[in-house]
Amino acid sequence: MKNKMSRKSRIVSAGDTVRWAICFSFFIFHFSFISAQTLSLDDCLTLAEQGSVAQQNARLDILAAQAQRGEARTLWFPTVQARALGFQALNPLLTIGLGDVLGHSDGANILRYYLETEGHLYGINTSYAALLNGYTTALTLTQPLYAGGRIVSGNRLAALGVEAATLKANVAVRDDRLAVEQKYWLVVSLEDKQQLLDGGLQLLDTLMRDVRSAIDAGLALTSDLMQVQLRRDELVSDSLRLASGLRLARQDLLNTIGLESQQVVLTTRLTDLEAPEHYYVSEEEAAARADESQLLQLQVKAKQLERRLALGEALPEVGLGASYGYGRLLGTSPRGNGLVFASVSVPITDWAKTSRKTRRIGYEMQQAANEQAYLSEQLVLRVRQAWEELTLCWQQLDVATRSVDTALTLFHQVERSHAAGMATTTELLQAELTLRTARNTLTDRRIAYAEALSRYRALTK
Repeated sequence: MKNKMSRKSRIVSAGDTVRWAICFSFFIFHFSFISAQTLSLDDCLTLAEQGSVAQQNARLDILAAQAQRGEARTLWFPTVQARALGFQALNPLLTIGLGDVLGHSDGANILRYYLETEGHLYGINTSYAALLNGYTTALTLTQPLYAGGRIVSGNRLAALGVEAATLKANVAVRDDRLAVEQKYWLVVSLEDKQQLLDGGLQLLDTLMRDVRSAIDAGLALTSDLMQVQLRRDELVSDSLRLASGLRLARQDLLNTIGLESQQVVLTTRLTDLEAPEHYYVSEEEAAARADESQLLQLQVKAKQLERRLALGEALPEVGLGASYGYGRLLGTSPRGNGLVFASVSVPITDWAKTSRKTRRIGYEMQQAANEQAYLSEQLVLRVRQAWEELTLCWQQLDVATRSVDTALTLFHQVERSHAAGMATTTELLQAELTLRTARNTLTDRRIAYAEALSRYRALTK
Protein backbone atom coordinates (compact mmCIF):
# COMPACT_ATOMS: atom_id res chain seq x y z
CA MET A 1 0.00 0.00 0.00
CA LYS A 2 2.83 2.37 0.80
CA ASN A 3 4.49 1.78 -2.63
CA LYS A 4 1.14 2.28 -4.29
CA MET A 5 0.60 5.60 -2.55
CA SER A 6 4.18 6.68 -3.31
CA ARG A 7 3.72 5.91 -7.00
CA LYS A 8 0.46 7.85 -6.99
CA SER A 9 2.11 10.85 -5.34
CA ARG A 10 4.89 10.81 -7.96
CA ILE A 11 2.29 10.74 -10.77
CA VAL A 12 0.39 13.64 -9.21
CA SER A 13 3.59 15.61 -8.64
CA ALA A 14 4.76 15.08 -12.24
CA GLY A 15 1.34 15.99 -13.58
CA ASP A 16 1.21 19.18 -11.53
CA THR A 17 4.66 20.18 -12.70
CA VAL A 18 3.81 19.75 -16.38
CA ARG A 19 0.48 21.50 -15.90
CA TRP A 20 2.05 24.52 -14.24
CA ALA A 21 4.74 24.67 -16.94
CA ILE A 22 2.13 24.68 -19.69
CA CYS A 23 0.03 27.29 -17.89
CA PHE A 24 3.09 29.52 -17.48
CA SER A 25 4.01 29.08 -21.15
CA PHE A 26 0.41 29.80 -22.14
CA PHE A 27 0.43 33.01 -20.05
CA ILE A 28 3.72 34.21 -21.51
CA PHE A 29 2.56 33.39 -25.04
CA HIS A 30 -0.67 35.36 -24.74
CA PHE A 31 0.93 38.22 -22.82
CA SER A 32 3.42 38.69 -25.66
CA PHE A 33 0.52 39.19 -28.09
CA ILE A 34 -0.89 42.20 -26.22
CA SER A 35 1.21 44.52 -28.43
CA ALA A 36 1.40 42.15 -31.42
CA GLN A 37 0.70 43.35 -34.95
CA THR A 38 -2.51 42.06 -36.48
CA LEU A 39 -2.37 40.95 -40.12
CA SER A 40 -5.16 39.84 -42.40
CA LEU A 41 -4.60 37.87 -45.57
CA ASP A 42 -5.04 41.03 -47.63
CA ASP A 43 -2.44 42.80 -45.48
CA CYS A 44 0.05 40.03 -46.15
CA LEU A 45 -0.65 40.12 -49.88
CA THR A 46 -0.13 43.89 -49.96
CA LEU A 47 3.14 43.70 -48.01
CA ALA A 48 4.37 40.88 -50.24
CA GLU A 49 3.58 42.92 -53.35
CA GLN A 50 5.61 45.84 -52.02
CA GLY A 51 8.64 43.78 -51.09
CA SER A 52 8.67 41.03 -53.72
CA VAL A 53 11.87 41.00 -55.76
CA ALA A 54 10.13 39.18 -58.60
CA GLN A 55 7.40 41.81 -58.79
CA GLN A 56 9.92 44.65 -58.55
CA ASN A 57 11.87 43.18 -61.44
CA ALA A 58 8.64 42.68 -63.39
CA ARG A 59 7.78 46.36 -62.92
CA LEU A 60 11.27 47.27 -64.08
CA ASP A 61 10.73 45.10 -67.16
CA ILE A 62 7.59 47.12 -67.92
CA LEU A 63 9.51 50.39 -67.57
CA ALA A 64 12.26 49.03 -69.82
CA ALA A 65 9.70 47.98 -72.45
CA GLN A 66 8.06 51.40 -72.28
CA ALA A 67 11.44 53.04 -72.76
CA GLN A 68 12.11 50.81 -75.75
CA ARG A 69 8.74 51.78 -77.23
CA GLY A 70 9.67 55.45 -76.80
CA GLU A 71 12.99 54.71 -78.48
CA ALA A 72 11.18 53.18 -81.46
CA ARG A 73 8.89 56.20 -81.75
CA THR A 74 11.86 58.53 -82.24
CA LEU A 75 12.49 56.88 -85.62
CA TRP A 76 9.45 58.77 -86.98
CA PHE A 77 11.16 62.11 -86.41
CA PRO A 78 14.02 63.69 -88.38
CA THR A 79 17.58 63.31 -87.24
CA VAL A 80 19.78 66.39 -86.81
CA GLN A 81 23.57 66.21 -86.85
CA ALA A 82 26.13 68.93 -86.24
CA ARG A 83 29.64 68.50 -87.61
CA ALA A 84 32.84 70.51 -87.48
CA LEU A 85 36.14 70.00 -89.33
CA GLY A 86 39.49 71.78 -89.24
CA PHE A 87 42.74 70.78 -90.94
CA GLN A 88 46.32 71.81 -91.66
CA ALA A 89 48.20 70.03 -94.50
CA LEU A 90 51.94 69.85 -95.14
CA ASN A 91 51.34 70.81 -98.79
CA PRO A 92 48.25 72.19 -100.52
CA LEU A 93 45.74 69.44 -101.18
CA LEU A 94 44.73 71.11 -104.48
CA THR A 95 47.25 72.44 -107.06
CA ILE A 96 46.13 73.52 -110.58
CA GLY A 97 48.60 74.53 -113.29
CA LEU A 98 48.16 75.87 -116.86
CA GLY A 99 48.61 72.38 -118.25
CA ASP A 100 45.65 71.20 -116.21
CA VAL A 101 43.50 73.97 -117.66
CA LEU A 102 44.77 74.34 -121.27
CA GLY A 103 45.74 70.77 -122.00
CA HIS A 104 48.84 69.71 -123.98
CA SER A 105 48.12 70.56 -127.59
CA ASP A 106 50.60 72.61 -129.66
CA GLY A 107 48.56 75.76 -129.32
CA ALA A 108 48.12 75.16 -125.61
CA ASN A 109 51.85 74.63 -125.15
CA ILE A 110 52.62 77.94 -126.98
CA LEU A 111 50.08 79.82 -124.88
CA ARG A 112 51.33 78.19 -121.70
CA TYR A 113 54.93 79.13 -122.54
CA TYR A 114 53.93 82.74 -123.24
CA LEU A 115 51.94 83.04 -119.98
CA GLU A 116 54.63 81.41 -117.88
CA THR A 117 57.31 83.78 -119.24
CA GLU A 118 55.30 86.99 -119.58
CA GLY A 119 52.26 86.52 -117.37
CA HIS A 120 53.84 87.80 -114.24
CA LEU A 121 54.31 91.14 -115.98
CA TYR A 122 50.53 91.47 -116.19
CA GLY A 123 49.75 90.04 -112.73
CA ILE A 124 48.66 86.64 -114.01
CA ASN A 125 49.33 83.57 -111.81
CA THR A 126 50.26 80.51 -113.74
CA SER A 127 49.28 78.05 -110.94
CA TYR A 128 46.68 77.83 -108.23
CA ALA A 129 47.11 76.09 -104.82
CA ALA A 130 44.37 75.59 -102.20
CA LEU A 131 43.33 73.51 -99.21
CA LEU A 132 46.53 74.01 -97.26
CA ASN A 133 44.38 74.66 -94.16
CA GLY A 134 40.79 75.48 -93.39
CA TYR A 135 37.71 74.72 -91.33
CA THR A 136 34.02 74.10 -91.82
CA THR A 137 30.91 73.52 -89.68
CA ALA A 138 27.61 72.03 -90.88
CA LEU A 139 24.15 71.29 -89.54
CA THR A 140 22.28 68.49 -91.37
CA LEU A 141 18.62 67.46 -90.98
CA THR A 142 17.41 64.16 -92.44
CA GLN A 143 13.79 62.99 -92.53
CA PRO A 144 13.13 59.33 -93.42
CA LEU A 145 10.14 58.92 -95.74
CA TYR A 146 10.23 55.18 -96.28
CA ALA A 147 12.42 52.52 -94.71
CA GLY A 148 10.91 49.32 -96.05
CA GLY A 149 8.23 49.28 -93.34
CA ARG A 150 10.82 48.76 -90.61
CA ILE A 151 9.80 51.86 -88.66
CA VAL A 152 6.14 50.79 -88.52
CA SER A 153 7.00 47.18 -87.67
CA GLY A 154 9.55 48.26 -85.10
CA ASN A 155 7.00 50.45 -83.30
CA ARG A 156 4.43 47.65 -83.31
CA LEU A 157 7.00 45.20 -81.97
CA ALA A 158 7.93 47.62 -79.19
CA ALA A 159 4.24 47.98 -78.27
CA LEU A 160 3.96 44.19 -78.09
CA GLY A 161 6.95 44.23 -75.76
CA VAL A 162 5.06 46.47 -73.33
CA GLU A 163 2.04 44.14 -73.43
CA ALA A 164 4.23 41.09 -72.87
CA ALA A 165 6.02 42.72 -69.93
CA THR A 166 2.67 43.63 -68.37
CA LEU A 167 1.37 40.08 -68.74
CA LYS A 168 4.57 38.66 -67.24
CA ALA A 169 4.17 41.06 -64.32
CA ASN A 170 0.63 39.75 -63.82
CA VAL A 171 1.96 36.18 -63.75
CA ALA A 172 4.60 37.19 -61.18
CA VAL A 173 1.92 38.81 -59.01
CA ARG A 174 -0.27 35.71 -59.28
CA ASP A 175 2.55 33.34 -58.35
CA ASP A 176 3.57 35.49 -55.39
CA ARG A 177 -0.01 35.70 -54.16
CA LEU A 178 -0.37 31.94 -54.33
CA ALA A 179 2.86 31.46 -52.39
CA VAL A 180 1.81 33.96 -49.71
CA GLU A 181 -1.66 32.44 -49.40
CA GLN A 182 -0.20 28.96 -49.05
CA LYS A 183 2.16 30.09 -46.28
CA TYR A 184 -0.60 32.08 -44.60
CA TRP A 185 -2.98 29.13 -44.48
CA LEU A 186 -0.18 26.88 -43.23
CA VAL A 187 0.25 29.16 -40.21
CA VAL A 188 -3.52 29.28 -39.68
CA SER A 189 -3.69 25.49 -39.87
CA LEU A 190 -0.95 25.05 -37.30
CA GLU A 191 -2.56 27.63 -35.00
CA ASP A 192 -5.89 25.83 -35.21
CA LYS A 193 -4.21 22.51 -34.45
CA GLN A 194 -2.45 24.13 -31.52
CA GLN A 195 -5.82 25.22 -30.17
CA LEU A 196 -7.13 21.68 -30.57
CA LEU A 197 -4.15 20.37 -28.63
CA ASP A 198 -4.73 22.96 -25.91
CA GLY A 199 -8.35 21.86 -25.71
CA GLY A 200 -7.24 18.23 -25.50
CA LEU A 201 -4.86 19.06 -22.66
CA GLN A 202 -7.59 20.87 -20.74
CA LEU A 203 -9.87 17.87 -21.20
CA LEU A 204 -7.18 15.51 -19.94
CA ASP A 205 -6.53 17.77 -16.96
CA THR A 206 -10.21 17.53 -16.06
CA LEU A 207 -10.14 13.78 -16.60
CA MET A 208 -7.09 13.43 -14.37
CA ARG A 209 -8.88 15.22 -11.55
CA ASP A 210 -11.91 13.00 -12.00
CA VAL A 211 -9.77 9.83 -12.01
CA ARG A 212 -7.94 10.94 -8.87
CA SER A 213 -11.25 11.50 -7.13
CA ALA A 214 -12.42 8.08 -8.31
CA ILE A 215 -9.21 6.47 -7.03
CA ASP A 216 -9.66 8.16 -3.66
CA ALA A 217 -13.21 6.80 -3.58
CA GLY A 218 -11.99 3.33 -4.59
CA LEU A 219 -13.87 3.43 -7.89
CA ALA A 220 -10.82 3.48 -10.18
CA LEU A 221 -7.38 2.03 -10.39
CA THR A 222 -4.04 3.78 -10.50
CA SER A 223 -3.55 2.28 -13.95
CA ASP A 224 -6.39 4.46 -15.20
CA LEU A 225 -4.56 7.55 -14.00
CA MET A 226 -1.37 6.33 -15.63
CA GLN A 227 -3.18 5.89 -18.96
CA VAL A 228 -4.43 9.47 -18.76
CA GLN A 229 -0.97 10.68 -17.79
CA LEU A 230 0.64 8.86 -20.73
CA ARG A 231 -1.90 10.34 -23.16
CA ARG A 232 -1.31 13.79 -21.67
CA ASP A 233 2.46 13.44 -22.00
CA GLU A 234 1.91 12.46 -25.63
CA LEU A 235 -0.14 15.62 -26.22
CA VAL A 236 2.51 17.74 -24.50
CA SER A 237 5.16 16.28 -26.81
CA ASP A 238 2.94 16.93 -29.85
CA SER A 239 2.30 20.45 -28.61
CA LEU A 240 6.02 21.19 -28.31
CA ARG A 241 6.70 19.81 -31.78
CA LEU A 242 3.77 21.75 -33.22
CA ALA A 243 4.90 24.97 -31.54
CA SER A 244 8.32 24.60 -33.15
CA GLY A 245 6.80 24.09 -36.59
CA LEU A 246 4.48 27.04 -36.01
CA ARG A 247 7.39 29.35 -35.20
CA LEU A 248 9.21 28.31 -38.37
CA ALA A 249 6.08 28.68 -40.52
CA ARG A 250 5.34 32.11 -39.08
CA GLN A 251 8.93 33.23 -39.66
CA ASP A 252 8.76 31.98 -43.24
CA LEU A 253 5.60 34.02 -43.79
CA LEU A 254 7.19 37.13 -42.28
CA ASN A 255 10.25 36.76 -44.48
CA THR A 256 8.05 36.43 -47.56
CA ILE A 257 6.07 39.61 -46.83
CA GLY A 258 9.19 41.54 -45.86
CA LEU A 259 8.66 41.94 -42.11
CA GLU A 260 11.32 41.49 -39.49
CA SER A 261 10.88 38.89 -36.80
CA GLN A 262 8.06 40.08 -34.55
CA GLN A 263 4.87 38.90 -32.91
CA VAL A 264 1.90 38.86 -35.29
CA VAL A 265 -1.71 37.76 -35.01
CA LEU A 266 -3.38 36.47 -38.17
CA THR A 267 -6.98 37.63 -38.26
CA THR A 268 -8.35 35.96 -41.41
CA ARG A 269 -9.95 32.60 -40.75
CA LEU A 270 -11.80 30.07 -42.89
CA THR A 271 -15.47 30.71 -42.32
CA ASP A 272 -18.55 30.43 -44.54
CA LEU A 273 -16.80 28.65 -47.40
CA GLU A 274 -18.77 28.72 -50.63
CA ALA A 275 -19.35 25.64 -52.77
CA PRO A 276 -17.25 25.25 -55.96
CA GLU A 277 -20.27 26.03 -58.18
CA HIS A 278 -20.15 29.59 -56.85
CA TYR A 279 -16.78 30.12 -58.58
CA TYR A 280 -17.26 28.10 -61.77
CA VAL A 281 -15.95 29.54 -65.05
CA SER A 282 -16.00 27.82 -68.44
CA GLU A 283 -12.73 26.05 -69.10
CA GLU A 284 -12.35 27.42 -72.64
CA GLU A 285 -13.20 30.94 -71.51
CA ALA A 286 -10.75 30.81 -68.61
CA ALA A 287 -7.97 29.40 -70.79
CA ALA A 288 -8.56 32.01 -73.51
CA ARG A 289 -8.19 34.95 -71.13
CA ALA A 290 -5.32 33.51 -69.13
CA ASP A 291 -2.13 35.57 -69.13
CA GLU A 292 -0.17 32.61 -70.50
CA SER A 293 -2.56 32.31 -73.46
CA GLN A 294 -2.20 36.00 -74.28
CA LEU A 295 1.57 35.71 -74.04
CA LEU A 296 1.48 32.91 -76.60
CA GLN A 297 -0.56 35.07 -78.95
CA LEU A 298 1.91 37.93 -78.55
CA GLN A 299 4.76 35.54 -79.32
CA VAL A 300 3.19 34.64 -82.68
CA LYS A 301 2.54 38.32 -83.49
CA ALA A 302 6.14 39.19 -82.56
CA LYS A 303 7.49 36.59 -84.99
CA GLN A 304 5.28 38.02 -87.74
CA LEU A 305 6.66 41.51 -87.10
CA GLU A 306 10.23 40.19 -87.02
CA ARG A 307 9.63 38.69 -90.48
CA ARG A 308 8.39 42.05 -91.76
CA LEU A 309 11.45 43.73 -90.31
CA ALA A 310 13.68 41.25 -92.11
CA LEU A 311 11.84 41.86 -95.40
CA GLY A 312 12.26 45.60 -94.90
CA GLU A 313 16.02 45.22 -94.95
CA ALA A 314 15.79 44.28 -98.65
CA LEU A 315 13.53 47.20 -99.62
CA PRO A 316 14.66 50.70 -100.67
CA GLU A 317 15.07 53.56 -98.21
CA VAL A 318 13.93 57.05 -99.16
CA GLY A 319 14.71 60.22 -97.28
CA LEU A 320 14.83 64.02 -97.58
CA GLY A 321 17.28 66.35 -95.95
CA ALA A 322 18.74 69.80 -95.70
CA SER A 323 22.16 71.05 -94.66
CA TYR A 324 23.74 74.39 -93.93
CA GLY A 325 27.47 74.94 -93.44
CA TYR A 326 29.87 77.76 -92.67
CA GLY A 327 33.65 77.72 -93.02
CA ARG A 328 36.75 78.47 -95.02
CA LEU A 329 38.04 75.83 -97.41
CA LEU A 330 38.74 77.68 -100.67
CA GLY A 331 39.74 81.30 -100.67
CA THR A 332 40.73 83.49 -97.81
CA SER A 333 37.41 84.59 -96.33
CA PRO A 334 34.85 82.25 -94.65
CA ARG A 335 31.36 81.99 -96.01
CA GLY A 336 28.17 80.03 -95.53
CA ASN A 337 26.17 77.85 -97.86
CA GLY A 338 23.17 75.52 -97.75
CA LEU A 339 21.56 72.75 -99.72
CA VAL A 340 18.63 70.36 -99.82
CA PHE A 341 18.86 66.78 -100.96
CA ALA A 342 16.93 63.58 -101.53
CA SER A 343 18.42 60.14 -101.01
CA VAL A 344 17.40 56.70 -102.22
CA SER A 345 19.22 53.61 -101.00
CA VAL A 346 18.57 50.29 -102.72
CA PRO A 347 20.25 47.18 -101.22
CA ILE A 348 21.35 44.79 -103.94
CA THR A 349 23.74 42.25 -102.51
CA ASP A 350 21.61 41.61 -99.36
CA TRP A 351 18.77 39.87 -101.19
CA ALA A 352 20.15 36.37 -100.66
CA LYS A 353 20.87 37.02 -96.98
CA THR A 354 17.42 38.56 -96.42
CA SER A 355 15.71 35.66 -98.20
CA ARG A 356 17.32 33.11 -95.90
CA LYS A 357 16.66 35.25 -92.84
CA THR A 358 12.95 35.58 -93.61
CA ARG A 359 12.77 31.85 -94.27
CA ARG A 360 14.34 31.13 -90.85
CA ILE A 361 11.94 33.50 -89.09
CA GLY A 362 9.06 31.88 -90.98
CA TYR A 363 10.01 28.52 -89.50
CA GLU A 364 10.21 30.09 -86.03
CA MET A 365 6.79 31.69 -86.59
CA GLN A 366 5.33 28.28 -87.41
CA GLN A 367 6.93 26.85 -84.29
CA ALA A 368 5.34 29.63 -82.22
CA ALA A 369 1.94 28.88 -83.78
CA ASN A 370 2.32 25.16 -83.04
CA GLU A 371 3.37 25.90 -79.47
CA GLN A 372 0.38 28.20 -79.04
CA ALA A 373 -2.04 25.53 -80.23
CA TYR A 374 -0.51 22.88 -77.96
CA LEU A 375 -0.22 25.03 -74.85
CA SER A 376 -3.74 26.39 -75.33
CA GLU A 377 -5.00 22.83 -75.00
CA GLN A 378 -2.76 22.37 -71.96
CA LEU A 379 -4.23 25.50 -70.38
CA VAL A 380 -7.72 24.08 -70.83
CA LEU A 381 -6.56 20.84 -69.20
CA ARG A 382 -4.90 22.84 -66.41
CA VAL A 383 -8.15 24.67 -65.63
CA ARG A 384 -10.04 21.38 -65.75
CA GLN A 385 -7.60 19.80 -63.32
CA ALA A 386 -7.91 22.79 -60.99
CA TRP A 387 -11.70 22.42 -61.06
CA GLU A 388 -11.52 18.68 -60.37
CA GLU A 389 -9.17 19.34 -57.46
CA LEU A 390 -11.50 22.03 -56.11
CA THR A 391 -14.60 19.80 -56.24
CA LEU A 392 -12.66 16.91 -54.69
CA CYS A 393 -11.47 19.09 -51.81
CA TRP A 394 -15.04 20.27 -51.25
CA GLN A 395 -16.33 16.70 -51.12
CA GLN A 396 -13.56 15.74 -48.70
CA LEU A 397 -14.40 18.79 -46.60
CA ASP A 398 -18.03 17.69 -46.46
CA VAL A 399 -17.01 14.19 -45.38
CA ALA A 400 -14.66 15.60 -42.72
CA THR A 401 -17.46 17.83 -41.37
CA ARG A 402 -19.79 14.85 -40.98
CA SER A 403 -16.97 12.86 -39.37
CA VAL A 404 -16.49 15.58 -36.74
CA ASP A 405 -20.22 15.57 -35.96
CA THR A 406 -20.17 11.79 -35.60
CA ALA A 407 -16.99 11.78 -33.50
CA LEU A 408 -18.37 14.53 -31.27
CA THR A 409 -21.61 12.60 -30.70
CA LEU A 410 -19.63 9.44 -29.93
CA PHE A 411 -17.39 11.30 -27.49
CA HIS A 412 -20.34 12.75 -25.59
CA GLN A 413 -21.92 9.31 -25.33
CA VAL A 414 -18.73 7.71 -24.03
CA GLU A 415 -18.19 10.67 -21.70
CA ARG A 416 -21.63 10.22 -20.17
CA SER A 417 -21.11 6.47 -19.92
CA HIS A 418 -17.74 7.03 -18.25
CA ALA A 419 -19.30 9.41 -15.75
CA ALA A 420 -21.91 6.73 -14.97
CA GLY A 421 -19.22 4.08 -14.60
CA MET A 422 -20.35 2.19 -17.70
CA ALA A 423 -17.30 2.97 -19.86
CA THR A 424 -13.63 2.58 -19.12
CA THR A 425 -11.02 5.30 -19.17
CA THR A 426 -9.42 3.61 -22.15
CA GLU A 427 -12.67 3.93 -24.11
CA LEU A 428 -12.93 7.61 -23.19
CA LEU A 429 -9.34 8.28 -24.24
CA GLN A 430 -9.96 6.49 -27.52
CA ALA A 431 -13.09 8.58 -28.13
CA GLU A 432 -11.10 11.77 -27.39
CA LEU A 433 -8.38 10.70 -29.82
CA THR A 434 -10.98 9.96 -32.50
CA LEU A 435 -12.57 13.39 -32.02
CA ARG A 436 -9.23 15.22 -32.08
CA THR A 437 -8.14 13.33 -35.21
CA ALA A 438 -11.42 14.17 -36.92
CA ARG A 439 -11.05 17.85 -36.03
CA ASN A 440 -7.47 17.90 -37.28
CA THR A 441 -8.61 16.30 -40.52
CA LEU A 442 -11.35 18.93 -40.84
CA THR A 443 -8.77 21.69 -40.44
CA ASP A 444 -6.57 20.09 -43.11
CA ARG A 445 -9.54 19.78 -45.47
CA ARG A 446 -10.48 23.44 -44.97
CA ILE A 447 -6.94 24.56 -45.72
CA ALA A 448 -6.74 22.26 -48.74
CA TYR A 449 -9.99 23.68 -50.09
CA ALA A 450 -8.80 27.27 -49.53
CA GLU A 451 -5.54 26.58 -51.39
CA ALA A 452 -7.34 24.81 -54.23
CA LEU A 453 -9.76 27.73 -54.48
CA SER A 454 -6.85 30.18 -54.67
CA ARG A 455 -5.27 28.21 -57.51
CA TYR A 456 -8.55 27.92 -59.40
CA ARG A 457 -9.43 31.60 -59.08
CA ALA A 458 -5.92 32.56 -60.16
CA LEU A 459 -6.47 30.61 -63.40
CA THR A 460 -10.01 31.88 -64.02
CA LYS A 461 -9.87 35.53 -62.93
